[in-house]
Amino acid sequence: MAEYVDLNYRPDEDDLVVMYYVEKAPECKNLEQASEEIAKESSIGTWTDISTMSVEIARKLKPSVFHIDPKNNIIQIAYKKDLFEADNMSQILSAIAGNIYGMKIINKLRLLDISFPRDIVNAYKGPKFGIEGIRKLTRILKRPLLGTIVKPKVGLNEKEHAKVCGEAWSGGLDIVKDDENLTSMNFNKFEKRIEETLKVRDTLENQTGEKKIYMPNVTAKLNVMKKRADFVVKNGGEYIMVDVVTVGISALQEIRDHVEDKDVAIHAHRAMHAAFTRDKTHGLTMLSLAKIMRMIGMDQLHTGTIVGKMEGPKREVVEINEVITKQKITGNDTSFLSQDWGKLKPILPVASGGLSPLHIPDLIELLGNNMVFQFGGGCHGHPGGTIAGAKAIRQAVDAVLNGTTLVDHAKNNIELKKAIEKWD
Repeated sequence: MAEYVDLNYRPDEDDLVVMYYVEKAPECKNLEQASEEIAKESSIGTWTDISTMSVEIARKLKPSVFHIDPKNNIIQIAYKKDLFEADNMSQILSAIAGNIYGMKIINKLRLLDISFPRDIVNAYKGPKFGIEGIRKLTRILKRPLLGTIVKPKVGLNEKEHAKVCGEAWSGGLDIVKDDENLTSMNFNKFEKRIEETLKVRDTLENQTGEKKIYMPNVTAKLNVMKKRADFVVKNGGEYIMVDVVTVGISALQEIRDHVEDKDVAIHAHRAMHAAFTRDKTHGLTMLSLAKIMRMIGMDQLHTGTIVGKMEGPKREVVEINEVITKQKITGNDTSFLSQDWGKLKPILPVASGGLSPLHIPDLIELLGNNMVFQFGGGCHGHPGGTIAGAKAIRQAVDAVLNGTTLVDHAKNNIELKKAIEKWD
C-alpha cells in the first residue's frame, strides 16, 4: 500500500514542491512505487517499518506525491515546510537531493525544479543589488553590459593583467572579470593584482568618463574569501566573483552575509555546474541551481548563451532567465513550477563562452538587453588586439540598437570590419 502517494492532494502555500524526472530500475514495479520510495527516503521514512515512527510525526511531516506522469517519467512531491530549516539551504538539499540519488530502485533521477514556500523565501536575503542596483552602479540604463575575461586564463603577472584590463576598458567595454581558475597564484598574487588593476580602472574612468567595473575572483577557503572581499572593498572595488558550485552552498550563504553591510555586488560563476546539470536524465537542472542562487543572493549569474561554445538549448536558457528576473512565475507540469519571489530582487543574467562580436545580433534577439555579454577570445582574439576587439564589440551593439546590420555598420568601423573578416 502506498503511504506517500496521494494523487488527490493539492499543495498549499506552506508546501515546498519538487519536480523530478525518474527512470525506475528493472526490479521496480512502476513509477508509483519509485515515487513512494523517493518521498519516503527524502523525508521521514526508511526501508522498513520502525517502532519510533509515531502517528503524530507522520501526520505533521509526511510528504505527498500528488502528480505522476508515466508518459514523461515526471513526478511532483509536496513537502511540509517543517521538514526544513528555512535558512539552511544545505539541509534543504540534503533532503530533496540527497540519499535518493543512490537508491537501487531507480536508475536515473533528475531534480527538475523546486518551488519554495513564502516562509522559506523570506528567510533569505536575495541579491543585494539586483538588476536595478547594477544599472544604477554602472550608469548603463538601456543597453546590455559588455565585458571580457582576461586571457590567457592564467599566466600573466599582476601588471600584465592590469594592462589587458585597461586595454579592454579603453576600447569601450564596461566590465573585466577574472577567469574561474585565477585566484592567487605564485606568479599573480591576489592583493597586488587588485591594487594594480583598480589603479588602471581609476585612470580609464577619468579618461573615458564611463564607469568601469573589475570583478576579481575571491574563491578560496571561507575565511580567505572573507579577507579577500574585505581587501577588494578597502581598495575601492565594487564587485567580487565567486565560483558558486565549487565553494559550496554554506560558504556561499556565509559570504553573502559577510558583504551585507558592504557596497559590493556578487558575480556568480557556475564552474562545475555541468557535472550534474548536463545529463538531461540525471542530476539536477541549471534552473533549480539558479533559483537557489537567487535565494542566497547572487547579483549576477551565468545562465547560458544559446549560441557560442557552451551547451544550453534556447528554451532552457530563456526559462532560467525568466525565473531569475521576474517576481512571479506561473509554471506547468513538465518544465518548471510556479514561484513567487516576494521582495527578493532579480538576478542579472550573464551570457559567456565562445562569443564574438558576430553573435551580438542573435544574443540581443534571443536574450534581450537586460544582460551581461562577456567575450574572452572574441575580444582578445581580434586581429588588432584587445583594444580593437573591445571596439568591435561596442560597435556591434551600436549597430543592433540603431537598427542596422553589422555589415553595413562595419563600412565605417574598421574594427568591426576586421572582426567580421576573421569570424564570419
